[in-house]
Parts: sequence; structure tokens; C-alpha cells
Amino acid sequence: MFEFSKSFANQKDQNDKLKQFRNKFYFPQNNGKDVLYFTGNSLGLQPKSTKDYISQELEDWARFGVEGHFQAKNPWYSYHEILAEPLANIVGAKPNEVVAMNGLSVNLHLLLTSFYRPEGKRTKILCEAKAFPSDQYVLETHLEARGLNPEDHLIEVFPNEGEVLIEDEMIIEKIKELGDELTCVMIGGVNYYTGQLFNIQKITEAAHAVGAYAGFDLAHGAGNVKLELHDWNVDFAAWCSYKYMNSGPGSVSGVFINEKHTVNSEIPRLAGWWGHNKDVRFLMEKGFDPIPTAEGWQLNNAPVFIMAPHKASLDIFMEAGFDNLIEKRVELTNYLEYVVGEVSKNSSDVDFEIITPNETTKRGAQLSIYCHGKGKSLFDYLTENGVIADWREPNVIRMAPVPLYNSFTDIYEFGKILEKAVN
Repeated sequence: MFEFSKSFANQKDQNDKLKQFRNKFYFPQNNGKDVLYFTGNSLGLQPKSTKDYISQELEDWARFGVEGHFQAKNPWYSYHEILAEPLANIVGAKPNEVVAMNGLSVNLHLLLTSFYRPEGKRTKILCEAKAFPSDQYVLETHLEARGLNPEDHLIEVFPNEGEVLIEDEMIIEKIKELGDELTCVMIGGVNYYTGQLFNIQKITEAAHAVGAYAGFDLAHGAGNVKLELHDWNVDFAAWCSYKYMNSGPGSVSGVFINEKHTVNSEIPRLAGWWGHNKDVRFLMEKGFDPIPTAEGWQLNNAPVFIMAPHKASLDIFMEAGFDNLIEKRVELTNYLEYVVGEVSKNSSDVDFEIITPNETTKRGAQLSIYCHGKGKSLFDYLTENGVIADWREPNVIRMAPVPLYNSFTDIYEFGKILEKAVN
């Protein structure tokens, strides 16, 4: 199926119906050449159109002042609304179930205020072991704010001894075991360390079967894997936009809230002016009347200057077609897996173990590669030779070939550099 050859990689790129999108992004340089950039799972590349999108808002600010809220090319008053349809397309939702706002950890705090509701014996939160630190801190502090000890009420699911992956059935069995003691499941849909994609639909069904809510941190999932949050009946989710969605460092987050909850005005939440009924918002009256969509969780008006880069990237996603991106992502990731295997097979000094699942339904773009026999020095060699990847202790290189801007030739050239490094 695959060949570790330049001619094979070039032919794959020639046949790639998305190849023109690579030219829409800036690449960092190394000795006058584009780097081989495989860290879209940490920070996506900058679309060349981003500068124009930001300039448009600066020009409208200069031209209209405060009237830009209604007279700008993209009126600021409703700027977040134009992001709803592309976001819904990417995460498998209805436009009324998504909104771009705040940062990821802020949004997780807001969502847990609504969906972590301990009562009686139902007090526990379930998450995966080695969740991203922010998730752990968010969950711990919500428990502590309610006078509950995280040691007793934050339940982690660990892999079996000697393994790194957590099987979906292990999570589902723990949900069943906790039963009516479980309030909320909050799991990273794609684990940041291993790149493992959990079965969101089955975990959600298991949580609902015991009367608990199901929520997910999709920082490594949104823009990377196929999601159907509405059809899977997920209760809530949040994600960032600076990884696979290429919206710039620290850019705006997004949330999903199932419409069965958005229409419930009684659900507890931390309220802000911009989540209040639009029809009477400017009457400035007491008494919060939430918008019956995900917008009802907004606290403040749209941060336009960080939403503009987000719009630049989302417009590219819509042009490319998300299903096309998924198809190419599978091929790219499979080719990277093959090339790493070929180099490892032909080396006596190092053995590369890919700890990410090899089933394409259980992973996205990221491969986490354990380097037996070589350590940080190998990663440093790759960096010095124009390969931008990501190091995680104790001995893992994370790489993510992103379909919008990575090519098969990128992967072939990386393989040749890796081959030289190990020999």
C-alpha cells in the first residue's frame, strides 16, 4: 500500500485534492527552507489570510468607532454568531448548540457550574488518568468549592499495569460501578499524551444510563476527528481553537451545550450580560433572562480581535470540507506510522514504539512515539534539522500531520532525517 520513497510521496501529493490549501499557510523557516511542521496538535500554523481579517476589524474600528458594532463589515455586536455554523459543522452540532467565547479552562469552569451538581450520595466526577493538567485542576477546585475532597470524589480510570492506553470498556465499567454516586463524566475526548480517541458515544450512553451527565474536553479533538455531538446526545463539551483550528496562540475557545439543556432557563450557571435575552438586553434591567441557546452561557461581548483569526481559519475549513480533511488525515497518519515503522525496522540502535492505537477509529492525526534506545538527544537532532515536533517526558515524541498544510512529502523527508539520526 505504501512505499518509503520520494516518488511515492510525490505521487500521493500530486493526487491530493486538497494540496492547494498548503499554500494558504505560513511555514517557519530553517536555513531558508520550510520546516517540517508536525505540531498542529499544539499550535496550528498561521493562515496567510489572518492579517487581512484582523486588518478589516482595525479599519472598521478606525472608520466607525463605536458604530462598528452595527456598521462594520462583520458587525461586532453579532460577530460570534457568524462562527456558529462552521463550528457546528466541525463538531457535529446544531448552530444553536455552539458558541465561541472565552478560553478553554474558563469555559470548563462555566460548564461544570451547570453540570456538576452534587446532591446526596451523587457527588463523584469521573475522568481519565493523566488528563491534561488544566482539566485536573478545574475538577479538583470544583470539588473543593463544594467542600468535597478530590481524593474521595474525583475518580480516575487508570490503564492496566504496564500499559499506557485506557480501554473504553474500562471507563464504561467504572461508570456502572459508581452508579448513582456519579454526577458527571468529564473526559478528554482525545488524550493529549497518547493521542487515543475515546468512544464518546458509548461513554455518553453509559453515563446517561446511571443518571449522570457526560461532558468532554475536545482540545485535541475539535478540527481533528469526526464528531457528532448532537446525535451522540453529549451534554456539554469545550475546546480550544489554536491547535487543529489554526486560530493563533491563546485564541478563543468554543463550547457545545445540548439543546435539551439550552432551553432550560432553570439550569444553574454563572450569568453575564451577553447571555441575556437579546430583545431586552439594552433595557439594563435586573433579573437574568438567558438566551435559549448556547449563547445563554456567554458572559461578555465578542472579543473581535481574537475571533477574526478564528474566522479566517474556519472559512478555510468550510472551503476544504471537513469530510475531505478527515479522509486525508487518515491517509497522512497511516503513512507516518508506516515510515516510522520502516526506519525502526532497519535500525539496530533504536526501536520506535507507537503508543497511539493503530486502529484509525481510535485516533486522530497525532502519533505518540516512544523512543527505546534514544532519548531527548534524538528529538534535539530532529529540531536542529528542521523537524518541528513535540517532546513529552519521559521519552515520547508527539507528531501530528495536519491535512490542511502537511504533505506526504513532508513525511517522507522526515523519515529520511530520522533514518540519518538513528544511524
